[in-house]
Amino acid sequence: MRPRALRPALLVATLAGCSMVAPYPTFPLAREAKAPADPGPRVAICYNGLHSSLDEVRKQAQGECSAGTVATPVDTDYHLQGCPLLLPARASFACAPQK
Repeated sequence: MRPRALRPALLVATLAGCSMVAPYPTFPLAREAKAPADPGPRVAICYNGLHSSLDEVRKQAQGECSAGTVATPVDTDYHLQGCPLLLPARASFACAPQK
C-alpha cells in the first residue's frame, strides 16, 4: 500500500525536475587578453546538449542581447564554474550590431 501512495509524489518530483534542465542566462567566460575583441557585449547561456537544441540556446541568448543586436556564437566551455552539473555547457555569445 505504501509504494502506491508514493507514486503521485514521484510523478510530481519528476515533472518538477524537467524544468531544472531548461537553458538559462549566466555570466560569460572572461575574455582572454590575446583574443580579438568582440563586436559587442557578451552574454552566456547554461544548457545541456541532451535536452536543449542549439536553436533554443540561441533564442535564449538573443533575448539577453539588447535591441538592434544579433547574438553571435563566440565560444562554448564545460568548466562548471558558472553552470550546474545538470547544465554543464556554457555558450558565450557576442551581441553584435545588426547589419
